[in-house]
Amino acid sequence: MIHLTEKAAGKIRELLTKEGVSSDSGGLRVGVQGGGCSGLTYAMRLETEARNRDKVFEENGARLFVDPKSYLYLNNTILDYHEDLMKQGFVFQNPQAARSCGCGSSFTA
Repeated sequence: MIHLTEKAAGKIRELLTKEGVSSDSGGLRVGVQGGGCSGLTYAMRLETEARNRDKVFEENGARLFVDPKSYLYLNNTILDYHEDLMKQGFVFQNPQAARSCGCGSSFTA
């Protein structure tokens, strides 16, 4: 399972509305790709619907789509959204990350 905080879910709903994507079928795709300073990097983009083999998680009124390979690295992750004077963005709290870079966008599993 991948969990969404209320703040992350609210931001996903806001982005879907802004892009004109239906919240009934659309959501945020999260995944893992090779690269980044620690070996693996997080990837995100809005999608209009889930793909065939996706795992779909819905919490606090928003959906996440995850492909099976990425799910191996993201299981039990919490997706949050932080906003302060210096920066704003989604934050992954991934218990499977053995080490992560300073910016939080790449990790080692």
